[in-house]
Amino acid sequence: QVQLVESGGGLVQAGDSLRLSCAASGRTFSTYNIGWFRRAPGKEREFLATTMWGGGKTRYVDSVKGRFTISRDNAKNTVYLQMNSLKPEDKAVYYCAVSDNYYSDYPSTYLYWGQGTQVTVSS
Repeated sequence: QVQLVESGGGLVQAGDSLRLSCAASGRTFSTYNIGWFRRAPGKEREFLATTMWGGGKTRYVDSVKGRFTISRDNAKNTVYLQMNSLKPEDKAVYYCAVSDNYYSDYPSTYLYWGQGTQVTVSS
C-alpha cells in the first residue's frame, strides 16, 4: 500500500506560481513512477507529468511543457509540481498518483491516488 497526501493548492492570480507537494508513505519502490493529474470542472481527469521514484526520467503532456516542472526529494518521499505563469484555465483539483507503468497517461493504470488539492486562478 502507498498513501499519498497532496498539499500546496490555493487561490492565486493569473501569472502567479504555485508549488504542489505530494508526500508518499508506505511502499515506495524505485520502479514506481509518480504522476500528477488534474480534473477541471466538467472535464475528465487529465495527465500532466510523471517522474520515476528512482530518478532519471520525467515526462510531460505538451500543454504544460515549459510552465510546469515535476521534481522529487527521495529523502522526504515527496514529489513536487512547480506551476508557473498560471492561467484561469489551470483551475482544477490536482492529484498525485503512483503507477508501475511509466509510459501510460491513463488514470486507470495508476494504482494509488491522493485526495487532491484545489487550485483556483483568478483573472
